[in-house]
Amino acid sequence: MHFTKLRVSSETTGRLRMLQQRSGLTPNLLCRMGLMSSLESGSVSEMEPPEENGQEFNAYTLFGSDQPIFLSMLALVETQKGSEDFDEETLLRQLRCHIDRGVGQIAIRIVSPSDAARLLAGQAA
Repeated sequence: MHFTKLRVSSETTGRLRMLQQRSGLTPNLLCRMGLMSSLESGSVSEMEPPEENGQEFNAYTLFGSDQPIFLSMLALVETQKGSEDFDEETLLRQLRCHIDRGVGQIAIRIVSPSDAARLLAGQAA
C-alpha cells in the first residue's frame, strides 16, 4: 500500500492538541501510539469511517521508514477473520479508523508526561 498523505478527523485533531500539551509528545508520535493501542483492540471493520477535515500528516512524518511495519500490522489485524484481501482504499480507511479510535483510547490514559512514559514502556493500565 502506498499513500503520501493522511488526514484525521477534527475531533482527533483536538485530542492530539490536548495530548501534546499534557504529554509534550508530537502529534505524529501520538498517532502511532494511538494506532498501536487500537490494533490491540482488534478490527475496526464495523466502524463508521471518521470525517477527514482535521490535521493532515505526510506519510513519512507519521511513520518514517517503519511505514511497511505499521501497514503490515494493520493488514494482519484487519484480515484475521478470513483471508480476504483488501484494496488500498479500504486499508487506508481502516488506518484512519484505527488512529481515530486509538487517539481516543490514549486520551483517557494520558494526563501527564509520566503517564505517556508509562504507556510507552507498556506499563499503563
